[in-house]
Amino acid sequence: QVELVESGGGLVQAGDSLRLSCAASGRTFSNYAMGWFRQAPGKEREFVSAISRSGISTSYADSVKGRFTISRDNAENTVHLQMNSLKPEDTAVYYCAARYLVYSYSQNDYQYWGQGTQVTVSS
Repeated sequence: QVELVESGGGLVQAGDSLRLSCAASGRTFSNYAMGWFRQAPGKEREFVSAISRSGISTSYADSVKGRFTISRDNAENTVHLQMNSLKPEDTAVYYCAARYLVYSYSQNDYQYWGQGTQVTVSS
């Protein structure tokens, strides 16, 4: 079992930055690739970013590429999502997720999920 707790969401203006964090506990964190997903009101949950177990490999959705940066600290059992140049369309509940060994773009492949943190970007 892996427990995930997100933090760092909030209400910001367009162009501002936020840093989301996800703290993991339970099984060996470094065995899990990590992903960030988001769900806007009335929309399906979508892939945002993912990072490999070592942190060497990362991936981003086209909509956030160049603005968001994912990172992880295996010593601290945390994964972060630095979000810059935020836009109103980034408004959503953001979830971190853990998948054993390798990351995926599909939410169905992740075994563990956090409860989510709300990000609201005003225009």
